[in-house]
Amino acid sequence: MVSDIGMSPRERVASTPKGKLKNPYTDNEEMIAEGYKRFMGNSCNGCHGGTGGGGMCPPLSNEVFVYGSDDDTLFRLVTLGSDDLAKLGYYRKGMEGVVGPMPPYGDIIKTDEELWKIIAWIRTVFNGDPARRNW
Repeated sequence: MVSDIGMSPRERVASTPKGKLKNPYTDNEEMIAEGYKRFMGNSCNGCHGGTGGGGMCPPLSNEVFVYGSDDDTLFRLVTLGSDDLAKLGYYRKGMEGVVGPMPPYGDIIKTDEELWKIIAWIRTVFNGDPARRNW
């Protein structure tokens, strides 16, 4: 669990061992609502659609996220982008109908707190197995 919220996403990734990032805002309705505002405010909707249902890029409502659906992987994917994530040994576990590289947002989203809120909102549009909804 993150205990010192407030780092940049890149600082958080650089200082945290793989597999140890965990969202402190899962199931927090207030933070989920804030996450949606930040999703829209950071122009995530330009590629993923206003409801996360996709557009020119993959929907966030997929049953499976292609790099993995755990908090750690999603945080690193958004921060580093898919190209740099692959350089660290992550690989696609599947393919979506709309394929394109995820650009790095680690310098656009200013704090790890902001990114965790966005990820908390993404969890609410996920269409996979309900048993896996809360990671």
